[in-house]
Amino acid sequence: MISRRTLIGWLALAPLLAGAEDKEPQAPKSDTGEQMYGLIGQILATPGKRDELASILINGIAGMPGCLSYIVSNDLQDENALWVTEVWQSKAQHGASLSQDSVRHAIAKGRPLIAGFGQRIETLPLGGQGV
Repeated sequence: MISRRTLIGWLALAPLLAGAEDKEPQAPKSDTGEQMYGLIGQILATPGKRDELASILINGIAGMPGCLSYIVSNDLQDENALWVTEVWQSKAQHGASLSQDSVRHAIAKGRPLIAGFGQRIETLPLGGQGV
């Protein structure tokens, strides 16, 4: 039996799927010709420190070359969890960002507020709003 919520979700997608072409989407290339890189990860904050950790993550991302999207979100099922969704022009640029002063400072400042990590999923962005 399919739930009402699931059925409504699929019905909302029907107009989009009706116009979908039969060809496979192609991953867009970055300005350097490399494939884009995506990362979705869950960070578990120490109890009561999620908002403080989110603020550190959001403020530590300024000026990251190659970053197309970096979104910090609250997990609606776990009051101590955050989700970070990133899209980069390339995997190499994501790796290079970890050596930037602002990022290293944010990591050092946020580390004591992190209780652990949940899922970590690497993706190949295909397109969409903001990419």
